[in-house]
Amino acid sequence: MAGLEGSGAQVRTLAVATLKSDYNLAVLLEIACLPRSTFYYHLRALNRPDRHAAVKALITEIFSSRQGRYGHRRIRLELHRRGMQISQKTVWKLMRELGLKCKTRSRKRYVSYRGQVGTIADNVLNRDFTATEPNQKWVTDVTEFRIGADKLYLSPIMDLFDRSVLSYSIGPSPTVEFTLTPLKAALSALPPGATVLVHSDQGFQYQHGAWRAALANAGARQSMSRKGNCLDNAVMENFFGHVKEEMFHHDTHDDIAALESALHTYIAWYNTQRLSLTLKGMSPIEYRTHALAA
Repeated sequence: MAGLEGSGAQVRTLAVATLKSDYNLAVLLEIACLPRSTFYYHLRALNRPDRHAAVKALITEIFSSRQGRYGHRRIRLELHRRGMQISQKTVWKLMRELGLKCKTRSRKRYVSYRGQVGTIADNVLNRDFTATEPNQKWVTDVTEFRIGADKLYLSPIMDLFDRSVLSYSIGPSPTVEFTLTPLKAALSALPPGATVLVHSDQGFQYQHGAWRAALANAGARQSMSRKGNCLDNAVMENFFGHVKEEMFHHDTHDDIAALESALHTYIAWYNTQRLSLTLKGMSPIEYRTHALAA
């Protein structure tokens, strides 16, 4: 029983209970540093039916069906949607007992800033990430993924109203045209008369004349974060964190082609199924549908 010192009393009780048919109980209790009364207390508890057994099974099923991407907050949201009113603290405790833990995110960021190579717009958004209806405020950026010596880039356009990804590009190089492709796709779907604010960092792509022209031609306004201030585009940074935590670092990708396929799958899942605490426990598309129907 070496190594059990300092372990929880329940763990030591289980070990003693397993070995007591082959060894003297008094000796085992001494080695485990367990008083006899404590041993029998925890032994009775271990033999008691688990009142959380059904909830644990459901938590495990949800965690597995979401590919281990949900932490205790979103697990609790899913339980509530299924009619089970359980506190966040209880869900956290049960997940810890089950050994269920989602991945923590990597903090390494792709930086597209190359100095002032074009026109830098004012920070019109000014960290006001709220929107009262679709197509008021969009945010965009570029993030990088690496598999060995290969790189892959993602550039999405996100609507701050419901945090939905309206369009995106995936490719091997973060060129101006690469970032323009999703912008043009999103702009082409704007309803007549819409005037959207499009916010980005000061990356070289967004300072380029072609980017500014695309916005001007659509009647859109441009906004940029202050130099080196990622919090000015916090919602997009948060989305990239989710992508890397819940998909890139969570799963194994054999090559760039497999990663690209996984990105397409993840974004579709994010838009339609991923529950958001910000969106009243709904997915982006579900939130938009409810809001427009109200």
